[in-house]
Amino acid sequence: MNILFFLTPKANCAHLHDDESIREALERMEIAGYSALPIIRKKDGSYCGTLTEGDLLWAIKNLCHMDMKQAEAHSIMEISHHKDNVPVSVTTDMRSLFSQALEQNFVPVVDDRNTFIGIVTRKSIMQYYLDTVVHQPQSV
Repeated sequence: MNILFFLTPKANCAHLHDDESIREALERMEIAGYSALPIIRKKDGSYCGTLTEGDLLWAIKNLCHMDMKQAEAHSIMEISHHKDNVPVSVTTDMRSLFSQALEQNFVPVVDDRNTFIGIVTRKSIMQYYLDTVVHQPQSV
Protein backbone atom coordinates (compact mmCIF):
# COMPACT_ATOMS: atom_id res chain seq x y z
CA MET A 1 0.00 0.00 0.00
CA ASN A 2 1.13 3.53 -0.79
CA ILE A 3 1.18 6.46 1.65
CA LEU A 4 -0.64 8.59 -0.94
CA PHE A 5 -3.76 6.47 -0.33
CA PHE A 6 -4.12 8.20 3.07
CA LEU A 7 -2.94 11.68 2.01
CA THR A 8 -5.04 14.80 2.42
CA PRO A 9 -3.41 17.10 -0.17
CA LYS A 10 -2.05 20.50 0.83
CA ALA A 11 -4.86 22.21 -1.12
CA ASN A 12 -7.42 20.48 1.11
CA CYS A 13 -5.83 20.93 4.51
CA ALA A 14 -5.66 23.94 6.77
CA HIS A 15 -2.14 25.26 7.29
CA LEU A 16 -0.23 28.40 8.23
CA HIS A 17 2.48 30.28 6.38
CA ASP A 18 5.67 31.31 8.15
CA ASP A 19 5.02 35.03 7.54
CA GLU A 20 1.70 35.12 9.42
CA SER A 21 1.27 37.01 12.67
CA ILE A 22 0.20 35.43 15.92
CA ARG A 23 -3.20 37.06 15.55
CA GLU A 24 -3.65 35.70 12.01
CA ALA A 25 -2.65 32.22 13.19
CA LEU A 26 -5.10 32.38 16.08
CA GLU A 27 -7.94 33.41 13.76
CA ARG A 28 -7.06 30.76 11.15
CA MET A 29 -6.91 28.05 13.81
CA GLU A 30 -10.30 29.14 15.17
CA ILE A 31 -11.89 29.05 11.72
CA ALA A 32 -10.34 25.67 10.87
CA GLY A 33 -11.42 24.20 14.20
CA TYR A 34 -8.15 22.34 14.76
CA SER A 35 -5.89 22.44 17.79
CA ALA A 36 -2.71 22.17 15.70
CA LEU A 37 -1.74 23.26 12.19
CA PRO A 38 1.35 22.70 10.05
CA ILE A 39 3.49 25.75 9.23
CA ILE A 40 4.67 26.03 5.62
CA ARG A 41 7.47 28.31 4.40
CA LYS A 42 5.81 30.65 1.91
CA LYS A 43 8.98 31.08 -0.14
CA ASP A 44 9.57 27.44 -1.06
CA GLY A 45 6.67 25.44 0.37
CA SER A 46 8.83 23.51 2.84
CA TYR A 47 7.50 22.25 6.16
CA CYS A 48 8.62 24.41 9.13
CA GLY A 49 6.88 22.76 12.06
CA THR A 50 3.57 22.53 13.88
CA LEU A 51 1.81 25.29 15.80
CA THR A 52 -0.57 24.25 18.57
CA GLU A 53 -3.17 26.12 20.60
CA GLY A 54 -0.89 25.77 23.61
CA ASP A 55 2.01 27.35 21.71
CA LEU A 56 -0.26 30.27 20.81
CA LEU A 57 -1.51 30.66 24.37
CA TRP A 58 2.00 30.91 25.80
CA ALA A 59 3.10 33.27 23.01
CA ILE A 60 0.17 35.62 23.70
CA LYS A 61 1.08 35.60 27.37
CA ASN A 62 4.87 35.88 27.04
CA LEU A 63 5.45 37.79 23.77
CA CYS A 64 2.31 39.92 23.63
CA HIS A 65 1.64 40.40 27.33
CA MET A 66 -2.00 39.37 26.79
CA ASP A 67 -2.49 42.25 24.33
CA MET A 68 -4.14 41.19 21.03
CA LYS A 69 -2.92 44.40 19.38
CA GLN A 70 0.66 43.27 20.03
CA ALA A 71 -0.23 39.85 18.57
CA GLU A 72 -0.44 41.53 15.17
CA ALA A 73 3.18 42.64 15.43
CA HIS A 74 4.69 39.24 16.22
CA SER A 75 5.34 36.48 13.69
CA ILE A 76 4.43 32.89 14.40
CA MET A 77 8.07 32.04 13.75
CA GLU A 78 8.91 33.76 17.06
CA ILE A 79 6.91 31.14 18.94
CA SER A 80 8.60 28.23 20.66
CA HIS A 81 6.96 24.95 19.70
CA HIS A 82 6.25 22.49 22.48
CA LYS A 83 6.48 19.61 20.01
CA ASP A 84 6.64 19.61 16.21
CA ASN A 85 4.89 16.87 14.28
CA VAL A 86 7.69 14.98 12.56
CA PRO A 87 7.18 14.78 8.79
CA VAL A 88 7.56 11.66 6.69
CA SER A 89 8.66 11.30 3.10
CA VAL A 90 6.20 10.37 0.38
CA THR A 91 8.18 7.11 0.06
CA THR A 92 7.81 6.17 3.75
CA ASP A 93 6.65 2.61 4.36
CA MET A 94 3.31 1.91 6.07
CA ARG A 95 4.86 0.60 9.28
CA SER A 96 6.81 3.84 9.78
CA LEU A 97 3.76 5.95 8.91
CA PHE A 98 1.57 4.08 11.40
CA SER A 99 4.26 4.35 14.10
CA GLN A 100 4.46 8.09 13.57
CA ALA A 101 0.65 8.41 13.66
CA LEU A 102 0.64 6.74 17.08
CA GLU A 103 2.61 9.70 18.44
CA GLN A 104 0.84 12.60 16.71
CA ASN A 105 -2.69 13.26 15.45
CA PHE A 106 -1.51 14.13 11.95
CA VAL A 107 1.65 13.32 10.05
CA PRO A 108 2.99 15.95 7.64
CA VAL A 109 4.15 14.49 4.32
CA VAL A 110 6.99 16.03 2.30
CA ASP A 111 8.51 15.21 -1.07
CA ASP A 112 12.20 14.65 -1.75
CA ARG A 113 12.86 18.43 -1.68
CA ASN A 114 11.15 18.79 1.75
CA THR A 115 8.20 20.51 0.09
CA PHE A 116 5.01 20.02 2.07
CA ILE A 117 2.47 18.05 0.02
CA GLY A 118 -0.18 17.28 2.62
CA ILE A 119 -0.99 15.36 5.78
CA VAL A 120 -2.05 11.91 6.84
CA THR A 121 -4.48 12.04 9.73
CA ARG A 122 -4.76 9.43 12.42
CA LYS A 123 -8.47 9.41 11.61
CA SER A 124 -7.86 8.35 7.98
CA ILE A 125 -5.71 5.43 9.14
CA MET A 126 -8.28 4.35 11.71
CA GLN A 127 -11.09 4.65 9.13
CA TYR A 128 -9.15 2.43 6.72
CA TYR A 129 -8.59 -0.13 9.47
CA LEU A 130 -12.28 -0.02 10.43
CA ASP A 131 -13.43 -0.43 6.81
CA THR A 132 -11.00 -3.18 5.82
CA VAL A 133 -10.29 -5.17 8.96
CA VAL A 134 -13.15 -4.71 11.40
CA HIS A 135 -15.96 -4.88 8.83
CA GLN A 136 -14.54 -7.91 7.01
CA PRO A 137 -17.07 -10.72 6.94
CA GLN A 138 -15.83 -13.51 9.16
CA SER A 139 -15.55 -16.92 7.64
CA VAL A 140 -17.31 -19.72 9.47
